Amino acid sequence: MSGKYDLVIVGGGISGASLLYTTAKFTDIDSIALIEKESEIAAINSHHTNNSQTLHFGDIETNYTLEKAEEVKEGAELLAGYLENHDPDREMHAKRSKMVLGVGDEEVEQLEQRYDDDGFGDLYPKLRPIDREEIAELEPKVVEGRDPSKEMLALQTPDGYVVDYGETTKSFVDEAAEEATVDVFTGTKVTDITPTLDGYTIETSDGRFDCDAAVVAAGSHSLQIAKELGYGQDKVLLPIAGSFFLADDLLNGKVYTLQMKKLPFAAVHGDADVHDGSITRFGPTAKLVPTLERGRISTVKDFLDVFGLNAAAFLSYANILADRILLPYVLRNLVYDLPSVGRKQFLPHVQKVVPSVELEDIERAKGYGGVRPQIVDTRNKSLDMGEAKIVGDDIIFNITPSPGASTCLKNAMRDTHTLLEFLDGEYEFDESAFRAETIDNFPRADESDGKRMVKPGADD
Repeated sequence: MSGKYDLVIVGGGISGASLLYTTAKFTDIDSIALIEKESEIAAINSHHTNNSQTLHFGDIETNYTLEKAEEVKEGAELLAGYLENHDPDREMHAKRSKMVLGVGDEEVEQLEQRYDDDGFGDLYPKLRPIDREEIAELEPKVVEGRDPSKEMLALQTPDGYVVDYGETTKSFVDEAAEEATVDVFTGTKVTDITPTLDGYTIETSDGRFDCDAAVVAAGSHSLQIAKELGYGQDKVLLPIAGSFFLADDLLNGKVYTLQMKKLPFAAVHGDADVHDGSITRFGPTAKLVPTLERGRISTVKDFLDVFGLNAAAFLSYANILADRILLPYVLRNLVYDLPSVGRKQFLPHVQKVVPSVELEDIERAKGYGGVRPQIVDTRNKSLDMGEAKIVGDDIIFNITPSPGASTCLKNAMRDTHTLLEFLDGEYEFDESAFRAETIDNFPRADESDGKRMVKPGADD
């Protein structure tokens, strides 16, 4: 197998698939190939058991600043609009209530300040503060058995999109594959990428591909490939594996707890499963693992390739892990995976959401959870929060920790503009048609009469 393409995308997770969809449907690029090493699309982090199925808008994620929330909001609305438009039967997503919970005077005050003073109430018209009584109506188990003298407040919104990112990825690929300009290759492992005079040659287990421009959207492996091509030398990865615990039908929607200050990882939350409302998932935990893929020992070598085993990398790790908040957190998270004591240690986190839960009500979700590569900047010896992108010479590398799935279409839109520059302005991107298929279908709040309404026909 071999071929010559204008654009080759490496990686068939949601990041690569959303770019394939955007370039195939809304540009006039002549030939595009997607290469995926697994036998099927979305087999690793985009698979529905390997992430928390959350579409992050930034409204209830209390580790987001207003600036980051603004950035994430448009990305989430693009994907929500796509789902509203392409998934009327709710096979890829469900829509439920979503809230962040404050318990006790200090947490309640934090939420009030966030909503009123920090501008989150203005940024999210559907977000509203609700008291104990209304929390109990929406989520009875959150209030049941809780100390009645403790003050409670939640910021709640109907925009609790629960997403099967694996099925969404396949939907993007199916949409793109309708175009005659697109070829999709699965079970095709990239072995080498070499720059040429007018682009790149990509050697694979199934033959050679030549292209004018390339995008590597291979999760943790993106940085590994970037480094082989001389990019990203001041970056290493801190791979974080997330795990979950399962319980019966305790929640109707999503319930988040307040974020611990300074921690880059999401606070524990409870979610009703996208496909099975009788299951509630609690998590994620976050532990350091020396692999690029969950449960694949073969990727330890890949991790060491990216790590580089040099002084700057070791010093960066030491500096990050010496943090007085982060180190105890990392050590505590190692305990949650231990067979006998893990459940017992994790139980208090579940009880923060559902106080009446007992030890026998929860079990570790075997086979769930993926690896999120947090980016480490070895120059500043610090965690580089957010999605990392390296733009090279006619090549883009996307290394996407959370919320990469939520903002996949916004990222694809940005990359499409860059790719058209790489391709010397020969092609055009119809961004208004792209928005018409995606964000224009997102149900807005109507505040003209002071009420928080949704467009007619949008089901909440």
